[in-house]
This record gives sequence, structure tokens and C-alpha cells, in this order.
Amino acid sequence: MAAEGRTPEQIRAEIETTRGELGFSVSDLRSKVAELTDWRRQLSENRTPALIGAAAAGFLIGGGVAATFSLLRRR
Repeated sequence: MAAEGRTPEQIRAEIETTRGELGFSVSDLRSKVAELTDWRRQLSENRTPALIGAAAAGFLIGGGVAATFSLLRRR
């Protein structure tokens, strides 16, 4: 077993060290998640591609709606 040869104090110290590292990891993960889910910052940093994508999507959706209505009117 891995615990053989270690004193209870050593095991407690390792647990405390691991607990501290885990706390740091959770904090780091929270800050990364907050950064990645900040859509306002993402949009401001990628304004031009977002506008181009929105314009293209609007053009495609608008064209699809117009084509559908024109097909329905012909019947």
C-alpha cells in the first residue's frame, strides 16, 4: 500500500497541500470560465467578423423566406 511507512502527520500534511492546490485550481478554472463566457468582451474583440456573419445570416435567411413566399404565391 502507498500509505505504508508514512506517519499520520505526513498524510495530513499531504492532504492539506492537495487541498490548497485544489482550491487554486478551482479558482483558476472559475476565472477562465468567466473569461470565456463573457460574450460582450468576445463581441467587442471580434466585432468585424461578427457583423459579417450577422449580415450573411440575415441575407441567407431573408432570401430563404422570400423564396418560400414566392413559391407559395405561384401555387
